[in-house]
Amino acid sequence: MAHTEVDARRLPPASIIEGAAGGVVGAMAMTGTRELARGLGLIAQTPPEAILQKEVPQLLNRIPEERRVATIQLAHWAYGACAGAAYGLTPIRLRDHRLSGPVYGVLSWAFFEFALAPALGLAHAHESRPRARAALFADHVLYGLILGASPRRRLLRKR
Repeated sequence: MAHTEVDARRLPPASIIEGAAGGVVGAMAMTGTRELARGLGLIAQTPPEAILQKEVPQLLNRIPEERRVATIQLAHWAYGACAGAAYGLTPIRLRDHRLSGPVYGVLSWAFFEFALAPALGLAHAHESRPRARAALFADHVLYGLILGASPRRRLLRKR
């Protein structure tokens, strides 16, 4: 069995991998808060549902109905991973600030609410929905808290 060396120059920086992993976990936590918000009647439809139903309905219709919720969640978690990886690209001096994650989460919420949703023509983008916006704002703060909870920062605090 031949031993192959891994060229470290070809691997993504640890901060990108860490950010992607935090992004997945953050998106998973958002799933829980969104289901709570849906159960409380604060939101009727999650942003991933709205986007997929509007932008790729043919693809969504090809997925068996009993698998659609899982598919939508996987798409959201993948998006969370990508956003987390992008967070990992931010300068370390910014990421090391304790508010960087929550601020990043709020900025991603604002980008969706005020740029992406209107650009995609999502119906809810033009409605007054303060309770839904507050619920989605809160779950993006949670996403940012998780994303910003860097293992590196915890190690630095212990010194």
